[in-house]
Amino acid sequence: MLWIYYALIKGNCMLLITINSVGIVIQSFYLCVFVIYAPAKARMECLKLITLFIVVGFGLIILLTMFLTEGVKRWTIVGWICLIFSLCVFVAPLGVVRQVIKTKSVAYMPILLSIALTISAVMWFFYGLLLGDFNIAIPNTLGFTFGIIQIILYFVYKNKKPVIDEKITEFKEKMSEMDEPKVPNGKDRNTVDMV
Repeated sequence: MLWIYYALIKGNCMLLITINSVGIVIQSFYLCVFVIYAPAKARMECLKLITLFIVVGFGLIILLTMFLTEGVKRWTIVGWICLIFSLCVFVAPLGVVRQVIKTKSVAYMPILLSIALTISAVMWFFYGLLLGDFNIAIPNTLGFTFGIIQIILYFVYKNKKPVIDEKITEFKEKMSEMDEPKVPNGKDRNTVDMV
C-alpha cells in the first residue's frame, strides 16, 4: 500500500501501481483465509498486527506526509520510508541463512522461493534504474545480493547431512540405552518376566 501511495504522489508509475494492487488483493485473500481458519489466539494476534501496521502505521504516514509536507518533498519522504521498509523485507531472510549455516540443512530455505525472489529483485532493480528512481533500485540490489547468497548456500548444503539429524540420532541412541531394563543376576529379560 505504501508503494501505491508513493507511485500516486510521484506520478508516471503505472506499473508500480498495477503490480502492488495485485499484491494487495492476493495478500488480502490470504489474510482473510488465515483469519477465518486460524485458532482464536492466532486470529487475535493477526488482527492486532493488521490494525497496528495498516490502520495506525499507514494512516499516520499518509496523514503526516499530507499535512506536513508538499510537492517533491512529500514523495521524497515517502520514497525513503518505502526504501527502509523494502530493506527490512530483504534483510529478514538473514535469519533463515543463519539457520541453514547452523544446521547445515536447506529444509528451511526452499530453492524455488529464493530463485523467484532473486529474479523479482533483478526486475525491480532494472525498473527503478530505467525510471531513474533510486528508491526502487537501491533496496533491490540488496535483495539480489541476498538472493544469490541463498542460492549459493542451497547448493553448498543441499547434499550435507544436517547437524540436527546427527544430534537427534545420538539422543535417540542414548535414550534407548537408558530405557533398557537392568536385570539382576545376569538373567535375561524374558526369564525375569516369566517368573
